[in-house]
Amino acid sequence: MSSTPQFDNYINGEWVSSSQTFENRNPANTDEVVGLFAKASAADMLAATNAAAAAFPGWANMPAPARGNILYKTADILEKKFDQLGAEMTREEGKTLPEAKGEVRRAINIFRYFAGEGSRMDGVMVPSERERVHVFAIRKPVGVVGLVTPWNFPIAIPAWKMAPALICGNTIIVKPASSSPLCAWRIVEALHEAGVPKGVVNFVAGSGAELGGAMVNSPAVKAISFTGSNDVGHWLHAEASKRRIRIQLEMGGKNPTIVLADADLKSAVENVCNAAFFSTGQKCTATSRAIVEDAIYDEFLAALVERTRKLKVGDGMHPGIDIGPCVDKGALETTLRYIEIGRKECGEPILGGNRLTGGDYDKGYFVEPTIFAGVIPSNTLACEEVFGPVLAVMRAKDYEDAMRIANDIPYGLSSSIQTSSLSRAMDFVYRAEAGLLTINLPSAGVEYQLPFGGTKDSSFGPKEQGPAAMDFYSDFKTVYMKY
Repeated sequence: MSSTPQFDNYINGEWVSSSQTFENRNPANTDEVVGLFAKASAADMLAATNAAAAAFPGWANMPAPARGNILYKTADILEKKFDQLGAEMTREEGKTLPEAKGEVRRAINIFRYFAGEGSRMDGVMVPSERERVHVFAIRKPVGVVGLVTPWNFPIAIPAWKMAPALICGNTIIVKPASSSPLCAWRIVEALHEAGVPKGVVNFVAGSGAELGGAMVNSPAVKAISFTGSNDVGHWLHAEASKRRIRIQLEMGGKNPTIVLADADLKSAVENVCNAAFFSTGQKCTATSRAIVEDAIYDEFLAALVERTRKLKVGDGMHPGIDIGPCVDKGALETTLRYIEIGRKECGEPILGGNRLTGGDYDKGYFVEPTIFAGVIPSNTLACEEVFGPVLAVMRAKDYEDAMRIANDIPYGLSSSIQTSSLSRAMDFVYRAEAGLLTINLPSAGVEYQLPFGGTKDSSFGPKEQGPAAMDFYSDFKTVYMKY
């Protein structure tokens, strides 16, 4: 039997070991240790931020197209490891292999997209009010940027933070979630192989509390981009504000899908089922509230239960599996705790509600896709993010009532409507209180070439992805020149 692979931190262009390690286990089969990761300390974080600061002038002054060439090479290296990366993601995070491969493809596309931005780095040029004065503004990098990434999209989210940060000329420290650090490590490995100068990219894994505190308090760090929970995001915002550094937060959601009586029923059922349960409901944009117009409530609910019963839960490496495990024991326990709260407040779920046991299920963190009916806005399942395969189905009298229920919540990440009415769809576009809207599509599923981010308590700071991503990772230098 081969020994468990070990993965070091990456600081100042060198792979750095540690006297302490932590395990990365397969959530579908906890007998398998995917890898042992060097556990970084606050001292390692300080070394990484200092290395990034030292490397910043050289990287910032490199022509942006040259930086882009390194990103292109990185994408090519990831492409060659496509199948390997997909399998590793399924083994460390649990999502099905087709979903994992789709995410790897997205990460590769993100690197190529932002590599191209190096050759078209935009600025501002306008005419001056004064004679013989030329005015313009050019983009400049911010400096050393800390990137804190979550476990649920372990390669796409690191990619969509790393690529724009680097193309703008920043140097970076990547701190991945401990539940699934391997995918981000593979990106750093690819950047190393592509020839990124030492210190430009740094990778430190380990305790979020210890490393996050060290990152936000490092004098070298000028900006932090974070994706994760609201509690950690609020703490990070408070700490970053003390030093007046840039902060970008993508946090929770309690995303609604409104289903109107004029919707295509089959399509609406498929879209809600997909958004609620695929990726085990572990998407920040997942549908966790289905708000259904009274006229079709019973019919929709019956069809949704029938469709959901057909979903197969199991090891995502196996063909035909629709839903994998929760990412770890903590996520499983949280999901089961919310199911028990749902039982007390809403009655028995009309589908699911249990941990799956027996056979291979005993080795993983599997839970049945669960549907609660008759949920009202004051119920916990209508208010708090579960981040698991649990759907609250709510009844609305009409479209206006559905909009009221959908918007009456502190979160505002994604929102969806299923309708055949163009008028209702456009009204929804202008009135829905969310940063990401879908119409006759699942609430989850975004493309890299458009801005991504929420509103209200879901997000803070400039948007991620697409051209908007450049706004967080760069600033403007404005020039007035008399000739």
